[in-house]
Amino acid sequence: MNFHLKKLTFMAMFLALSVVGAYIKVPSPTGTIAFDSMPAYLGGLLLGGTSGAVIGFVGHMITSAYAGFPLTLPVHLLIAMEMAFIVILYSWMVKKIGIIAGGVIGSLLNGVASPAILALMPGYGMGFFTAMVFPLLVGSIANVVLSIILYKGLEKSKVIQQMDVFSDDKTL
Repeated sequence: MNFHLKKLTFMAMFLALSVVGAYIKVPSPTGTIAFDSMPAYLGGLLLGGTSGAVIGFVGHMITSAYAGFPLTLPVHLLIAMEMAFIVILYSWMVKKIGIIAGGVIGSLLNGVASPAILALMPGYGMGFFTAMVFPLLVGSIANVVLSIILYKGLEKSKVIQQMDVFSDDKTL
């Protein structure tokens, strides 16, 4: 099977896991915090940051659609772009500074920086940030930690080394 076809197949499987994760909610004011980003973080580690970013973007949009786009479609598109950017940074940081430090920074970016950016927008402000930061940080930490546990388990079982789709060529 062609390398790119295998990679797209794994991306589709991670996206399906993201859809399932969208139904596993972390209680929050908007109802959009869920386990949809764990497959994106894991995909970023296994398939590369760009592939993980696609999974994160689409996964957030599915979760938001399921919740009825409570912050409006344009705002959720912005959040999905933030998620994609964070997955790319997470994947890169794990390679450069290690999995724990990368996980901490990724969690803080998603759990604190993302709502802080929205708080700067008209109509959101400090009240929005205060209401969202704790549940989003908890959800972010849970998603990142689960991705690390799964990645380490796959690494230990040698699955990553046996599958040529998880090669050093992390483009797509």
